[in-house]
Amino acid sequence: MRGVNKVILIGNLGKDPEIQKVDGTIPVAKFPLATTETFKDRSGKQVSQTEWHNVVLWRGLAELAEKYLRKGSLIYVEGHLHTRSWEDKDGNKKSAVEVVGDNLIMLDKKLESHVGSHGSSVQEEAGESSASSMESELNPEDNE
Repeated sequence: MRGVNKVILIGNLGKDPEIQKVDGTIPVAKFPLATTETFKDRSGKQVSQTEWHNVVLWRGLAELAEKYLRKGSLIYVEGHLHTRSWEDKDGNKKSAVEVVGDNLIMLDKKLESHVGSHGSSVQEEAGESSASSMESELNPEDNE
């Protein structure tokens, strides 16, 4: 039986995207994304709970993130989970779980004039930008 690895998030960037180049040519964007759920606890008090997700975008999506996304931007991102493992300089084993984005929709109203109406998908402008085996080639110690 096949497995499913799919993540869909709507949230706000926690900081401006950090851009790196793999092999000096392939752009990669990294940023934290906050998703907040609001619910009522047993006493009826409204409570908000925020989760933080590490998002990675490759190639065309990374270029669009660099151009249009800023801290606080509201986005829809669809992708898959990827776990990176490495040893730090002291020999300790480390790992990080990331959401590798395959599709991105900018939901900020202020961006519509730049990317089209209806918070249009940037997949067309980005071209084919699915994640590749190069995911593991980023310096893993960047997220320590």
